[in-house]
Amino acid sequence: MGFKENLLKKIEINRLTARIIRSIGPPGSGQKVDKEAMRRLLEIGGYTHRRVREMDFYLKDADGDKGIILVLDNDLTIYDTTVEDAAMRKNPFIKEMVSIRKIIKILNDKDVVVSRREESVKTVQQACLATVDLSFTADDIADIGRQGFASLESNYAEGVLESLAMFAELLGYQPPPKAFKLRHYEIYSSVSEKASGETMYGPLIIYSRIDNTIKLVEEPIGIYDTRRVEFFQRVAAGDEKAPMEGEAVFRFLREAVLRQ
Repeated sequence: MGFKENLLKKIEINRLTARIIRSIGPPGSGQKVDKEAMRRLLEIGGYTHRRVREMDFYLKDADGDKGIILVLDNDLTIYDTTVEDAAMRKNPFIKEMVSIRKIIKILNDKDVVVSRREESVKTVQQACLATVDLSFTADDIADIGRQGFASLESNYAEGVLESLAMFAELLGYQPPPKAFKLRHYEIYSSVSEKASGETMYGPLIIYSRIDNTIKLVEEPIGIYDTRRVEFFQRVAAGDEKAPMEGEAVFRFLREAVLRQ
């Protein structure tokens, strides 16, 4: 698997993780975990599926029946035990509940529980990320820029967005707060902090899905700097000339990655 494929894999892992964590409700709420996303994450992490007692178990690096086991339900409990022991604790048969020893196990599973809920998702996320090799060359980064500009030239929005997502991942750029969000625009921003403690956003990358234009405002902007926020909005709308646009934006992103 090449660098681009590995980078896209990392992006998918992090997006799935965020999607699953958002789906986890408060304990006892009955809110359903996004099992489709969790199954995909477990697949990426190399977990082995086992169906036991009408439940889905996923094993990681298991030695026979024993190992690290995640039960795919709303609790997302990870056990360090055997499949049969975990199954008995989660869904005991009536005959098992007449055994004092087994009742104690069913009522108290602290001896075998590794994690639950969000913590379990993050454990699987780390297992997935361990499979990703993100070593790259200057040519790898140049290829991402070329792909982005070629997609822009051919009016292929998905290709532009993929290129921007990869650059954002490499540079740690994030979607900015509400003051910078605009409908039909994809926006990524670097985040920094001034000595005063004020959070600054920029460089800001602005891609219009409607006009298929890409622009960049390099100088960081604080959300309380009304004049600069309005300048950003005018640039996005095309009412003010952008400090940088088109191919120059991809060149800027490429050089930023290689500098860091």
